[in-house]
Amino acid sequence: MILFLSIFYSVLSKLKTGNCFSIKKRKFAVHFCDITMLDKVKELIGEVKAFKATTKEEVETFRIKYLGSKGLLKELFKEFKNVDASMRKDFGQALNNLKNAATEKVNALNNAFENTTEENHIYGDLTKPSEPISLGSRHPISIVKNQIIDVFNRIGFTVSEGPEIEDDWHNFSALNLPEHHPAREMQDTFFIEKNPDVLLRTHTSSVQVRYMENNEPPIRTISPGRVFRNEDISARAHCIFHQVEGLYIDTDVSFADLKQTLLYFTKEMFGKSKIRLRPSYFPFTEPSAEVDIYWGLETEVDYKITKGTGWLEIMGCGMVDPNVLKNCGIDPEKYSGYAFGMGIERIAMLLYQIPDIRMFYENDVRFLEQFKSVL
Repeated sequence: MILFLSIFYSVLSKLKTGNCFSIKKRKFAVHFCDITMLDKVKELIGEVKAFKATTKEEVETFRIKYLGSKGLLKELFKEFKNVDASMRKDFGQALNNLKNAATEKVNALNNAFENTTEENHIYGDLTKPSEPISLGSRHPISIVKNQIIDVFNRIGFTVSEGPEIEDDWHNFSALNLPEHHPAREMQDTFFIEKNPDVLLRTHTSSVQVRYMENNEPPIRTISPGRVFRNEDISARAHCIFHQVEGLYIDTDVSFADLKQTLLYFTKEMFGKSKIRLRPSYFPFTEPSAEVDIYWGLETEVDYKITKGTGWLEIMGCGMVDPNVLKNCGIDPEKYSGYAFGMGIERIAMLLYQIPDIRMFYENDVRFLEQFKSVL
């Protein structure tokens, strides 16, 4: 600031005409004239345009001198209010021209130095990415989940979701699994608190219970989501996995309707339409069945995953137990329905021949990059 006032004082102190004003800073008191100040600004514009630099340090010094928080432009704009009204328009335009000229000069010089350093293989702007940003990919579980949803959307199924932290009623009791039922041992899970029981859901059937409680038939919905079970982690099992469960409730729904839906799904998803239903047991469906598709025995991998039979289990299904309908407020005398459920990891492992379920959760970029072409 002292240097600034000294420069202007030495240049302007000899002038004695025009509309004048004073700048008072600390011990300095300098008397300026509007017309002379305008000429000085125009002179500074010429100096800015003529400025040249050989180093980036010189450019930074130039920037601070004119555009810095304590630079010439800052002080000139402060004194703009003291300029005579008749001179303000011209003086303001001159200040803006000076500011634009200084800014353009700094940018031009910096760009010139940047291009020069890049041509000489010297680091330039260190804030630039070192490599082009690579294209990411969807996780295989997300890819398969979306494919399953798309298949069932085509035949009228909507998507329903629910909380991952559930109470005992929605996760067990409403599904025909009362307290001390032996089938609960198959879903030994993670409890958050007891009395009342609050736990991480063991299946997305809890979403179906909530949906039936809040919607009247006809109901046609699928419930994809993450579930949790306290299981030993291995190549075929994990304590966290994903499911898609389907539910259809209406009048006169039969097992034949269920079989036709499963045939449609397996053909759309795998390109295979040969299935078989093996009797099984699930507390919430009666009758119940395991669904197998004929995978074939064309390769060595086929022999391995089907244990030499050619058949591969993909899901469970059955007709909804009347007690489940009653628990959810639906009249079992009037309505019937079917339900099915499958693990998304199991389907993904079949489609992409992934040998170990743990690979889905290791976050290995090399593994995930293999699915870029699926997008």
